[in-house]
Amino acid sequence: MTASEQHKRPPARAALEVSFEFFPPKTAEMELGLWSAINRLAPLNPNFVSVTYGAGGSTRERTHNTVARIVNETHLRPAAHLTCVSAAKAEVDDVIRGYWEAGVRHIVALRGDPAGGLGSKFEAHPGGYSGAAALVRGIRNIGDFEVSVSAYPEKHPESASFEADLDGLKAKIDAGATRAITQFFFDNELYLRYMDRVRGAGIDIPVMPGIVPVENFKQTAAFAKKTGASVPQWLADRYEGLDQDPATRKLVAATVASEQVFGLLERGVREFHFYTMNKSELVFAICHLLGLRPKPVQVAA
Repeated sequence: MTASEQHKRPPARAALEVSFEFFPPKTAEMELGLWSAINRLAPLNPNFVSVTYGAGGSTRERTHNTVARIVNETHLRPAAHLTCVSAAKAEVDDVIRGYWEAGVRHIVALRGDPAGGLGSKFEAHPGGYSGAAALVRGIRNIGDFEVSVSAYPEKHPESASFEADLDGLKAKIDAGATRAITQFFFDNELYLRYMDRVRGAGIDIPVMPGIVPVENFKQTAAFAKKTGASVPQWLADRYEGLDQDPATRKLVAATVASEQVFGLLERGVREFHFYTMNKSELVFAICHLLGLRPKPVQVAA
């Protein structure tokens, strides 16, 4: 076996940790789709699964109901997202206590997008948390939660510099954050250079790369533009001419994401957070290539 063949072999399961992100369903049909994805991915034994929280708390009830059902009906460990935009501290604290009472012990704490949408200026609620670090501190004061926060390989769009961005990450860690999850990216060098900065700044918590399999290129590119994530030309070229060919787009998406993950594996990365878009096929295929195999478990019907 050549050296090239050896390094392409999937690593042992014990060496890898994966987590999956879902969003709360809006309709009964979307609910079925979400639980179909959970059923498919749960046997891969992820470290945790996260459930997003809509802008301004718009999915508060649906997020709570989803994580509560995950607690009650599966073996999975849910991480509930939480933001502090357009909400008083008392309101946010009620959500935190509600998560604890539902059995949730992990929160993904995010400041949240400004009320006017991406690109507008964030203004804290007069009686609310001032930002993500304050929110993390508030969560830790209420319960012994594990707290994950966001990180930005290309820096947050509102940060004046990488130094300022890292200061923000440090503040969240000082407040009690135990893990960071990155915004998605497509050029692995962006993540690796970012990690050099992170470690150089004395930050030693896990920083999981966020991976998004791109099934709909135009949609992903539009979202990336809003969040400040770059889309390389080589990626656009991969999807050229496939607007009306969803079957081929899926094959390309699995190939591109697998190449990205294996490239990170070769650089020593062993934790991955997948943005599933409530779909399981591509993520399951990538995890299979990584060497993960399902174990029979009982989850919701």
